[in-house]
Order: sequence, then structure tokens, then C-alpha cells
Amino acid sequence: MEGELTSKELRIQKKIKDSETHVFRTVFPGQTNHHGTMFGGAVLAIMDEIAFMTATRFCRKPIVTVSSDKIDFNQPIPVGTLVELIGTVVRVGRTSLDVRVDVFVESMYREGREKAISGNFTLVAINESKRPVPVMDEIETF
Repeated sequence: MEGELTSKELRIQKKIKDSETHVFRTVFPGQTNHHGTMFGGAVLAIMDEIAFMTATRFCRKPIVTVSSDKIDFNQPIPVGTLVELIGTVVRVGRTSLDVRVDVFVESMYREGREKAISGNFTLVAINESKRPVPVMDEIETF
């Protein structure tokens, strides 16, 4: 029937939902630049780590980052704030996954939060010889 998902598509959707990763961090002075805001390189390193965790939770195989794309810095992240990083699988290929990482900033002492940064990361599943392998067995890609 048109519009119905196959069992493989349902399995992929469940794995995407189950692998979504949320991590909270506090921004300390050692992570900031001379403006008192989080250093871009520090944020990128944490975003890559979240992308790695998300992809690993999705496929449960050794995985490496092969690229990052379109990192948008929309809001500064001041020292003394909280950040939440959310990693979500947005594309499943044969040997690779695309993971979007969104970074939200919130004050410790006020309600509300804003999206500060977002970016996409591509990760590839590898074997012991560091060669690409399928992220899932018998998968239909989308």
C-alpha cells in the first residue's frame, strides 16, 4: 500500500529515535575566548563528539568522522551558561551516516533557551582494517 513504511524503514526510524543523543555542559572560563564567549574550536570538538556518540548508538560499530558541513554560529555562548547539544541521525547511507548537531544555550538563572549553533557531520562505519563497512546489515538507504 502506498505511503506505508517497510519493516526496514520502520527499523531505521526506531534506530534514529533511539540514538538521538542529548548532552548538557556548563561553559567555564577555560573554554572561552577573549570576549568571554565559548571558543569556536571548543564547541566544534564537543559537537564532533556528540555526532560520534549519536552515530555509534545508531549502528553499534566502530565509526569515524569524515566531514563536517555548514556549521552555523548564530548566537554567542557566554561563560557561565549551560549548553545542551542534541545529535540526530538525518541520513542513513550504505556505509555512512549524517548527523545534525544542534547546540542550545540557556542562562543558569533564567527560563528559556536559544539555538546557538547547528552543524552537520558525516561519519563512516569501519572494520579492523579501517575500511568502510555497512552501517547496518541488509539496509535500504534513504
